[in-house]
Amino acid sequence: MQRFSDSIRARVRVAGFLTALAGCFSPVVADAAGLIKIDGSSTVYPITEAVAEEFQIATGNRVTVGISGTGGGFKRFCRGETDISNASRPILREEMTACAQAGVKYIELPVAYDAITVVVS
Repeated sequence: MQRFSDSIRARVRVAGFLTALAGCFSPVVADAAGLIKIDGSSTVYPITEAVAEEFQIATGNRVTVGISGTGGGFKRFCRGETDISNASRPILREEMTACAQAGVKYIELPVAYDAITVVVS
Protein backbone atom coordinates (compact mmCIF):
# COMPACT_ATOMS: atom_id res chain seq x y z
CA MET A 1 0.00 0.00 0.00
CA GLN A 2 2.84 2.41 0.78
CA ARG A 3 4.29 1.83 -2.70
CA PHE A 4 0.94 2.69 -4.36
CA SER A 5 0.56 5.85 -2.34
CA ASP A 6 4.14 6.94 -3.22
CA SER A 7 3.33 6.34 -6.87
CA ILE A 8 0.21 8.51 -6.66
CA ARG A 9 2.16 11.28 -4.91
CA ALA A 10 4.83 11.15 -7.62
CA ARG A 11 2.17 11.48 -10.33
CA VAL A 12 0.60 14.43 -8.55
CA ARG A 13 4.01 16.14 -8.32
CA VAL A 14 4.66 15.48 -12.01
CA ALA A 15 1.20 16.77 -12.94
CA GLY A 16 1.85 19.91 -10.90
CA PHE A 17 5.21 20.33 -12.60
CA LEU A 18 3.64 19.86 -16.04
CA THR A 19 0.99 22.43 -15.20
CA ALA A 20 3.60 24.92 -14.01
CA LEU A 21 5.75 24.39 -17.07
CA ALA A 22 2.78 24.57 -19.42
CA GLY A 23 2.41 28.17 -18.30
CA CYS A 24 5.87 28.85 -19.73
CA PHE A 25 5.15 27.01 -22.97
CA SER A 26 2.57 29.22 -24.58
CA PRO A 27 1.63 29.54 -28.25
CA VAL A 28 3.34 32.93 -28.14
CA VAL A 29 6.65 31.22 -27.28
CA ALA A 30 6.48 28.68 -30.12
CA ASP A 31 7.74 29.86 -33.49
CA ALA A 32 5.72 29.59 -36.70
CA ALA A 33 6.68 25.92 -37.04
CA GLY A 34 5.51 25.19 -33.47
CA LEU A 35 9.08 24.73 -32.22
CA ILE A 36 10.05 25.62 -28.64
CA LYS A 37 13.80 25.79 -27.97
CA ILE A 38 15.19 25.12 -24.50
CA ASP A 39 18.85 25.01 -23.45
CA GLY A 40 20.92 25.26 -20.29
CA SER A 41 21.78 23.27 -17.19
CA SER A 42 22.67 19.60 -17.49
CA THR A 43 21.33 19.14 -13.95
CA VAL A 44 17.86 20.28 -15.02
CA TYR A 45 18.00 18.43 -18.37
CA PRO A 46 16.42 15.11 -17.27
CA ILE A 47 13.36 16.85 -15.83
CA THR A 48 12.99 19.14 -18.82
CA GLU A 49 13.40 16.30 -21.33
CA ALA A 50 10.66 14.25 -19.63
CA VAL A 51 8.29 17.21 -19.46
CA ALA A 52 9.07 18.19 -23.06
CA GLU A 53 8.09 14.72 -24.27
CA GLU A 54 4.76 14.88 -22.44
CA PHE A 55 4.16 18.45 -23.62
CA GLN A 56 4.76 17.45 -27.26
CA ILE A 57 2.23 14.64 -26.94
CA ALA A 58 -0.33 16.92 -25.31
CA THR A 59 0.03 19.93 -27.64
CA GLY A 60 1.64 18.81 -30.88
CA ASN A 61 4.34 21.51 -30.50
CA ARG A 62 7.90 20.35 -31.05
CA VAL A 63 10.42 20.95 -28.26
CA THR A 64 14.20 20.75 -28.46
CA VAL A 65 16.24 20.54 -25.25
CA GLY A 66 19.97 21.30 -25.27
CA ILE A 67 22.63 20.92 -22.59
CA SER A 68 25.10 23.80 -22.86
CA GLY A 69 25.27 24.42 -19.11
CA THR A 70 23.61 27.17 -17.10
CA GLY A 71 25.97 29.93 -18.29
CA GLY A 72 25.85 28.77 -21.91
CA GLY A 73 22.08 28.52 -21.78
CA PHE A 74 21.78 32.07 -20.47
CA LYS A 75 24.10 33.35 -23.24
CA ARG A 76 21.92 31.74 -25.91
CA PHE A 77 18.73 32.93 -24.19
CA CYS A 78 19.92 36.54 -23.94
CA ARG A 79 20.85 36.47 -27.64
CA GLY A 80 17.28 35.40 -28.40
CA GLU A 81 18.31 31.95 -29.66
CA THR A 82 16.15 30.01 -27.19
CA ASP A 83 12.71 30.40 -25.66
CA ILE A 84 13.44 28.92 -22.23
CA SER A 85 16.68 28.71 -20.29
CA ASN A 86 17.25 25.90 -17.80
CA ALA A 87 19.38 27.03 -14.89
CA SER A 88 20.71 25.45 -11.73
CA ARG A 89 21.12 28.90 -10.18
CA PRO A 90 19.43 32.32 -10.36
CA ILE A 91 20.27 34.58 -13.29
CA LEU A 92 23.37 36.73 -12.63
CA ARG A 93 23.44 40.53 -12.82
CA GLU A 94 25.64 40.39 -15.96
CA GLU A 95 23.14 38.05 -17.63
CA MET A 96 20.26 40.34 -16.67
CA THR A 97 22.13 43.22 -18.28
CA ALA A 98 22.81 41.21 -21.46
CA CYS A 99 19.13 40.27 -21.74
CA ALA A 100 18.04 43.89 -21.15
CA GLN A 101 20.46 45.20 -23.78
CA ALA A 102 19.13 42.67 -26.30
CA GLY A 103 15.52 43.51 -25.42
CA VAL A 104 14.87 40.01 -24.06
CA LYS A 105 12.24 40.04 -21.34
CA TYR A 106 11.82 37.06 -19.07
CA ILE A 107 10.16 35.65 -15.99
CA GLU A 108 12.32 33.72 -13.56
CA LEU A 109 10.30 30.68 -12.48
CA PRO A 110 11.74 28.23 -9.94
CA VAL A 111 10.47 24.77 -10.82
CA ALA A 112 12.56 22.38 -8.71
CA TYR A 113 15.43 22.42 -6.25
CA ASP A 114 18.34 20.01 -6.16
CA ALA A 115 20.80 19.14 -3.44
CA ILE A 116 23.94 17.18 -2.75
CA THR A 117 23.78 14.66 0.04
CA VAL A 118 26.91 13.31 1.70
CA VAL A 119 26.47 9.92 3.39
CA VAL A 120 29.17 8.35 5.50
CA SER A 121 29.01 4.79 6.74
